[in-house]
Amino acid sequence: MDEGHLNELARYRFGIIAPVIQGTYEDESISAYCRRITKKPMKLPDGREFLYKAKTVEKWISSYKSGGIDAITPKHRSDLGRTRVISREAEQEIFRLKEKYPRLNATQIHDRLVEEGVLPATVSLSSVQRYIKRNGLKGAAPAAVRERKAFEEAYFGGMWQADTCYLPYLREDDKNRRVYLLMILDDCTRMIVGGKLFYQDNAYNFQQVLREAVETYGIPNKLYVDNGAPYRNDQLSQVCASVGIVLLHTPIRDGASKGKVERNFRTLKERWLYGMDFKQFQSLAEADRSLRDYIRKHNTTRHGATGCTPLSRYLETNNRIRKPKSEEWLKECFCNRVGRQVGKDATLRIDGVSYDVPLQFMGQKVEIRYLPDRMEEAYIQCEGKRYPLAKTNKVENARTKRLPALSIDYEKAGVSGVH
Repeated sequence: MDEGHLNELARYRFGIIAPVIQGTYEDESISAYCRRITKKPMKLPDGREFLYKAKTVEKWISSYKSGGIDAITPKHRSDLGRTRVISREAEQEIFRLKEKYPRLNATQIHDRLVEEGVLPATVSLSSVQRYIKRNGLKGAAPAAVRERKAFEEAYFGGMWQADTCYLPYLREDDKNRRVYLLMILDDCTRMIVGGKLFYQDNAYNFQQVLREAVETYGIPNKLYVDNGAPYRNDQLSQVCASVGIVLLHTPIRDGASKGKVERNFRTLKERWLYGMDFKQFQSLAEADRSLRDYIRKHNTTRHGATGCTPLSRYLETNNRIRKPKSEEWLKECFCNRVGRQVGKDATLRIDGVSYDVPLQFMGQKVEIRYLPDRMEEAYIQCEGKRYPLAKTNKVENARTKRLPALSIDYEKAGVSGVH
């Protein structure tokens, strides 16, 4: 089983034990919780059903508490002979097409992906059909009327909602560039716990906002996001499981399901964006400082839905929030993880850049952990130890002395000559 599937199983296991890790289970004991949830078979990520034993779940809980997500990650293959035929890029494109063109069927999507080179022609139509069915993407747009009920978490940190807001273009360095606002809102208090402006709406930028929010306010129980690329990716799923957050995604084509954060964007535009000329900002940093002023004002202004300020409600209900173990622990949890095959020249590539690795990993499959903006700190994680990477310098390597090759003294070996 490859690294992606192993990490997916680890995240699945975390989802099962999350109520215990977060202290939200209502059973009389942890053992009682484990017995209750293992009475019926559970559906695995690949669609199979499996009946776990209560002792197995208890072991996951103990392992996670002592070693985090790594301790519940399987260490051996369990699906020998199976391969994943639909790439992550193809998955994201299927979601995008179904959201934009809900009446497209599997045949049309398969043909388009093959034609555009996103999907190899060797991938069968049935594989795409199964994927669409498994992810609830089958059929046309859902009925306009859905059963909804107003809901609210009972305390701060019960759930955070996050989304992206498109803002006007900003001219900096003689270029006009679209500005994106990535924001996180607490469901109970309506407090903005994270918000920052970027020129790119991508996964790592959101991870930066989330990490800053966790550093400042603690670890929420749940994170509720949509299915856009910054929010539906393996790296964010791994980060949330490592920190101890249950990652939830909205139903496809159902933006109203995260109404609080959508309403928050509307308020932001009315009270901040529409009352000024966005072109007055000379840089993204200047616009971001203005945004932070707005966030401070929002958090200390009475909210119509709650009848009090977000800050006052936060102070009343923040007693259940979990704090990160340490700054170093949090940094490691937010590291991206990728698997790579080390070449025979003891190098590997990440995003097109070559890195030298210790010689003992030559020809092996390794896991690299890194922050995209701090590649000088990237390292290989192996058996609880870290092995740093170094950017390949071919000119410098040419001057490096190699160990001499093993030679044989044939005279001492008793051989008179070589024919």
